[in-house]
Amino acid sequence: MDKVLPGLAMLAIVAVVFVLLGLGWRNRLRRQADIAALPEIPAGLGGPLLTTEGQYVATTTAGDWLDRIAVHGLGIRTNAELTVHPEGVLLDRSGAGPLFIPAASLAGVRQDSGMAGKFVEKDGLLVLSWTLGTHQLDTGFRTRRAADKPALHQKLQELISAGPQADAHSGK
Repeated sequence: MDKVLPGLAMLAIVAVVFVLLGLGWRNRLRRQADIAALPEIPAGLGGPLLTTEGQYVATTTAGDWLDRIAVHGLGIRTNAELTVHPEGVLLDRSGAGPLFIPAASLAGVRQDSGMAGKFVEKDGLLVLSWTLGTHQLDTGFRTRRAADKPALHQKLQELISAGPQADAHSGK
């Protein structure tokens, strides 16, 4: 009896924590209900310019690395294959639906050390900044092999530089 009561108290505390976590996630989903649906993968998607395996970290509100986006499964950390195409970036996420970011929506790519509960060495994450409807977002990706990151970063910069938003900024 001496161990049963403390054990039950601990189970009750754990249950309360899980209920509170669920309520918080549900409220986050409700707050983010105005975020537009994810872009469709184009039917005539061109051949891949570069493919790499790694981990999809999360999508957050741009500039706020702690404000994880919960809707559309964007807040779920999962293994993924990132493919750069002429039309945009495709993240084929295991356990979650694919995420396609059109080239025209891409605003930038940078290296960072962490976001939304995932922290790595200096510049260990690639963070894509992009627009979904009226929302500015950041999506983090960590390559499985560190040697893949420089080529991926370069290819993403080339894609962004060739996009329509680059033409608008350069006056073309």
